[in-house]
Amino acid sequence: MTQKVRVRFAPSPTGPLHIGGVRTALFNYLFAKKYNGTFVLRIEDTDQNRYVEGAEQYIIDALNWCGIPFDEGINKNETFGPYRQSERKHLYKQYADELIASGNAYYAFDSSEDLDFHRNDHEANGKTFIYNWHNRLKLSNSLSLSAEEVKAKLDAGNDYVIRFKSPQDETLHLKDIIRGDIKIDTNVLDDKVLFKSDGMPTYHLANIVDDHLMEITHVIRGEEWLPSLALHYQLYKAFGWESPEFAHLPLILKPTGKGKLSKRDGDKLGFPVFPLQWTDPVSEEVSRGYKQDGYFPEAMINFLAFLGWNPGTEQEIFNLDELINAFDLERVNKSGARFDPDKIKWFNHHYMQEQNNDDLAEAFKNKHSELADIDVNYIALVVGMIKERATFISDFWDMSAYFFTAPTSYDEKASKKAFKEGTKDLLLEVVTIINSIEDFSAETLQNEIKTWITTNNIGFGPVMMPLRLALVGALQGPDVFDIMFMIGKTESVKRIEKAISTL
Repeated sequence: MTQKVRVRFAPSPTGPLHIGGVRTALFNYLFAKKYNGTFVLRIEDTDQNRYVEGAEQYIIDALNWCGIPFDEGINKNETFGPYRQSERKHLYKQYADELIASGNAYYAFDSSEDLDFHRNDHEANGKTFIYNWHNRLKLSNSLSLSAEEVKAKLDAGNDYVIRFKSPQDETLHLKDIIRGDIKIDTNVLDDKVLFKSDGMPTYHLANIVDDHLMEITHVIRGEEWLPSLALHYQLYKAFGWESPEFAHLPLILKPTGKGKLSKRDGDKLGFPVFPLQWTDPVSEEVSRGYKQDGYFPEAMINFLAFLGWNPGTEQEIFNLDELINAFDLERVNKSGARFDPDKIKWFNHHYMQEQNNDDLAEAFKNKHSELADIDVNYIALVVGMIKERATFISDFWDMSAYFFTAPTSYDEKASKKAFKEGTKDLLLEVVTIINSIEDFSAETLQNEIKTWITTNNIGFGPVMMPLRLALVGALQGPDVFDIMFMIGKTESVKRIEKAISTL
């Protein structure tokens, strides 16, 4: 690409960042990095009524945790700042005035009561009210009123909006990288509001002006903005500006049924829809986050990349650098991508195996007061033995408690299966062997005990099952000899003797 790639992620700070927003940010990030471009974060806070305290910082924290930080934005490389729309509002009026001067926009003075009347009247006749070419000359605006009447209303401080003047009887030919060529009949478009008399622009005007001033080359956004594409193209044309390229990403669909993924789906099916935990500042309701639920950011990013994109190969595991190299907007699907909560667990299990045991041990220790006095190096050894069966760090305790504390009870079903007549004598013999070993290693234990079993034709089941039960309290866990080596000779003997006396 000859032009330096500049993309932007432009969320509204109206609450926590939804997983769909993270996916949009990710695709922008991957595209920017692939072409050595710039990933810009802009906060679209023109709707001050919906502004939520803390949401802006949440968005920044979420991108950082996911490992896809912005290159340019609030307090970072502010080349084209400011990056909050509320701090740019002085810019937009001149552009709205420019559109009026060029005949591409007009003042509209209709009250909300007047518009409600027209809407209700149309509905009563089975029609939909659209403010555009077919009725604008019958309504109260600068196209239907004289110049003197318009000036009088403006001088009197009457409320107004500035509307875009959609053309009549034209066909727009639009291009979308993902969806291809799109044709729109301008007669079905309404004259959208661009500016309000309170001095605030609507999303449409602010968005176009900001993208132009920030030299955005590619607008990669969600499918819900597709209906706005015609207006945005026309605005670029009206200003005489070169339009960026557009790409509208497919929706993220619910795991089952129809429609797009919502927080309600997560609540119902028991998974988060936000990257980080969020506490509503008003209701104080807490929403779960992937980070706090024990997911690794790498798993989340790998999973989200496949929601709507595929590399065209069988490969599923991609680190961030591999994603950047493989990513291509041409390979993004048009149709919605179904969210699969089990698949992200599958990714998390994979990335669990790649984590450093020392880091996992630290995290595990911090979660359990029972581990406070235990050497983290010992915990790391335990983690290395159990993590291949774990999906989350929260799985560790149930899988490994016996490495740290002796079992206080024994699985009832397993006890009946493992403890038979003669088991006591066999275990007492094992205790004798253990006590006689000076080089107490897993290898020596295995050699000595297995040699005794085969020499005496005892069979492994009658010895190994009750031995495991005595050490663990259940028929689970890694190699029995590794467990004995880890807990040590004294503790191993103590547990076997306790099982003999209990069972």
